[in-house]
Amino acid sequence: MSKWINVCQLNDITPNTGVCALVNGKQVAIFRPRDNEELFAIDNMDPFAKSNVLSRGLICEHDEQLWVASPLKKQRFNLSTGQCLENDIVSLATYKVRVNKEVVEINA
Repeated sequence: MSKWINVCQLNDITPNTGVCALVNGKQVAIFRPRDNEELFAIDNMDPFAKSNVLSRGLICEHDEQLWVASPLKKQRFNLSTGQCLENDIVSLATYKVRVNKEVVEINA
């Protein structure tokens, strides 16, 4: 059974960047692409580099969708679906994320 878990304050995430949170023993990358409450959460593990680095990746837009580019091998992952742009058989887990009274919460 999943539940909402507090991870940080919204202001802890600078717009157009990501942060990493440890949720139930797993690293989750949380991204805030704009200066509003829109957030995305995906696995922090880059499956190509086998490293927990995606929260430090660059957010980009392609075909009107938001992606993060891995800082190591540069593959891009869709922030909504977790799908890899360069290899369609690879995708990451995504998580529901919300802001509740300025607190960022992950459903895990």
